[in-house]
Amino acid sequence: MEELKHLKTVERPKIIERISTARDFGDLKENAEYAAAKERQSMLENKIMELEDKLARAVVLDDKDIRTDKAYFGATVTLKDLETEETLEYTLVSTAEADFDQGKISVESPVGKGLLGKAVGEIAEIAIPAGMVRYEILNISVE
Repeated sequence: MEELKHLKTVERPKIIERISTARDFGDLKENAEYAAAKERQSMLENKIMELEDKLARAVVLDDKDIRTDKAYFGATVTLKDLETEETLEYTLVSTAEADFDQGKISVESPVGKGLLGKAVGEIAEIAIPAGMVRYEILNISVE
C-alpha cells in the first residue's frame, strides 16, 4: 500500500510535470523528452493499475484460519535435504514476493510446487533443473 501511495502522490505528479515541461520544447512529433515522459507515464499507470488490482483481490486472513498441518501459501517450511543432511527453511510466497536470498520461494517454482500440501514427516521428491532432490518436512509454521 505504501508503494501505491508513493506512486500516486509523488511519482505521478513528477511525470505530469515532466510532460508539461517537455511540451514547452515545441513540436511534439520530434520531441524526445516528451516521448520519454509519456512512455514513463504509461509504465507508471500500468504499475498503479497492477497494484490496485492486487489490493482489490487481497484477502486478509485471521490467525485462527491459518493451517499449519500442511505446507500452504504463506507458510514457513523447515526441511532436511536427505542427500546433504542440510537443514533449510523456506517461506512459500507469490512469484512477485519471491527472493531466494531471503528464503522466500514462489509457490510456482519447482520446489514450491513440490512442498505444497505436504505435512510434517513427509518426504518431498522434487525434480529441479539440476536433478532430483529429496526433502523431509521437519516443521511448518506461520509467522
